[in-house]
Order: sequence, then structure tokens, then C-alpha cells
Amino acid sequence: MGDQRSGVPRGLSNRAAGTAVMIAFVAGLIGSLALRPPSSGTSTGSASEAASAVRIHWRLPVSFQSTMPVLGDNPIYVTEALRRMSAGALDLTIYEPGEIVPAFSITDAVRDGKVHAGYTWLGYDQGKIPASSLIGAVPFGMEPWEFTAWWYDAGGRELGQELYLEHGIHVILCGLTGPETAGWFREPVNSLADIQGLKIRFAGLGGKVMEQAGASVTMLPGGEIFQALEKGAIDATEFALPVVDQALGFNRIASYNYYPGWHQPATSSHLAVNLESWEALSTSDQALMETACTAGVTRNLAKSEATQGAIIAGFPDLGVSAQTLPDDVLRELERITNEVLDSEAARDAHFARILASQRAFRAEYAHWKARAYLPRDF
Repeated sequence: MGDQRSGVPRGLSNRAAGTAVMIAFVAGLIGSLALRPPSSGTSTGSASEAASAVRIHWRLPVSFQSTMPVLGDNPIYVTEALRRMSAGALDLTIYEPGEIVPAFSITDAVRDGKVHAGYTWLGYDQGKIPASSLIGAVPFGMEPWEFTAWWYDAGGRELGQELYLEHGIHVILCGLTGPETAGWFREPVNSLADIQGLKIRFAGLGGKVMEQAGASVTMLPGGEIFQALEKGAIDATEFALPVVDQALGFNRIASYNYYPGWHQPATSSHLAVNLESWEALSTSDQALMETACTAGVTRNLAKSEATQGAIIAGFPDLGVSAQTLPDDVLRELERITNEVLDSEAARDAHFARILASQRAFRAEYAHWKARAYLPRDF
């Protein structure tokens, strides 16, 4: 988040520079392949021939409106890449939130076979699958490239897929963004006392932390937040990245926008596929879906990092004040976070296992992270 984080302790800062290296190489390699057009020798054929060539035609409900920048446009990229790579044989048609499935119920519909697949943030499953929140986003947890390292190379993918296997779902990491904002507030936040009694929209484990800090937390889909703010049903909100939040108009109601995104240092999205439908696919079709999603991860992260600076730079013209949470507030939220994580782990075996894996990886990764990157103020 650049200069807006000048007051954040180094241990809590986002080392976004390291992200660029990964994105430049992987997105260039995979993303270009995903969008390579058919060769000139390939006949497009008639409309009926094209239709008969389709092997898979699935409806794909999504959690975020496709008009939302970064969050909503990534499944568009993934589905278009999949069509191009398969020459139209794999066709996943996007359906907006609530059109055929409520935004928070996508995995339920996938599990029950109402749809073959859906694109969603798994943190929405926290009420029925507590450990899902660790896959979606963890307060004071892994930053984007840490999460991908854990997911792809340190056992995260196996743990995530095992978690959803018993629910009849196969999950594929398909999108990833950097830190969200810490929220939009009508009044300044100088201490935790300013949070106590506040009616706020908050999601995932961060919501549990805010409840412990004294806030009254509610969950709303993105499309309902502005109206709730405007009518006073909530006093404050978090939702996503600055470019998304501004598009939803939060700045018109709440002029204090806080950083860093302690509650979601990285936010992942997944393609959730009905297990029977997944197992019925050929290995080549499975590989195409995994490749399109991997391209989606790198392209999604690239766009999330590329588009925030200009939004924040324009805040003064909109009367928005970008603020950094005081260090003592962050440290207290971190303390509460660890209490919440330990409490959840004590109640759920899957949560305990995944949390232990993440903590062990972060402890090992810290040897590299503390030495490899330039100091924040260098």
C-alpha cells in the first residue's frame, strides 16, 4: 500500500516488491499461453459444428459481480482462457451472484449437484466448515507469494482439497489478491475503544477478531453494503481492495479509509467443482482447468497490485483520508487474532491441522523473508 503504511511496523508491512518477480515470469509464461489464439490452420467451422465440439458446458455461479474490478473480472479471464485453450470444448458460463445461487451458498449448490462448479471465496463457508477461513484469508497471516508457496509447494493444496473432499467438492486455487483495506469508517480510529459498539460489516476470521474487540459484526454481500451504510444499518465496513470499494461507493458515506489490511494480507479465490463431475473429466480436461486457474492466480494478483496506487492517489480529490492504524491497535488486534485462532483450533481438528501447517511454514519461510528482501525504507 506504499506510503500509506509508513507507520506500520516492519514485521507487519507488505513486501509487494517481491510479488512483481513472480508475476512477471509466471504470468508471462502461463498467461500468454492461455490467450494464444488458434493457429491459422484451424478451421472455425459452422455454428452447429462449434456447438457439437463442446465437451463440457457448465453453469458457473460466482460470488462477486462480474462488473467488479479485480474480484469480478478474474473469472471472466479464467473462463475465456479455458475456452481458448480448449478451442471451445470447455465452456463455463458465468452467472451473477443471486442469479441462480446466492453469493454465500455456492459451495452448497456445488456439493448438492445443483451446479457442476462455482467460483467463490471459501471464507464464506466458515459457519459450516470452520477451517475454510484459513484457506480464504488469515488475519496477520501469509502475504500473497507466501500463500502460493504454501499452497503449491508446502502441502497447502493437499490440506485444502482434503478439507473439501468429505463435502464432495474438489477445490482449485483460481484467484489471489493482495491486502484489502482495513475498512471504511465515518470517524477516526485512534484506539480499540473507537471500535467498541461499532456496527460493522466484516468477513471471515477478521470478523471474529472484531467481535472480540467489541464491535457488532454483520455479514453482507458486496452489493448490499452501500445501502446498509447509507441507511445507517452499519457504521463502517470492510470489503475488498480500494479500487473495488470505491467502485461500490463506500467513500461517499465513510471518508476514513484505514490500512494495512491486517485481517486479509492475502485473499484467495477458488474454483469449487462437484467431486463426481471432476472425476468424470478426462485428465487432459482437468489439466486445462488447473492451468487456466493458475494463470488466473498470477493475472489476478498482478491486477490487484497494479490498480490500487492510482485510486489512493486520487483520494484527496474525493475528500477521503487514507490513514494507518496506530501500532498499538495493530498489536492488540494481533493478540486477539492469536487467541481466536487457538480457540478455533481447539474446537476443530481440520482447523488445528491446517493452522499448524501454516505456522510451521511461516516459521521456516521467515529465515528467507527476513533476509532476502530490501528493507521497507531502503
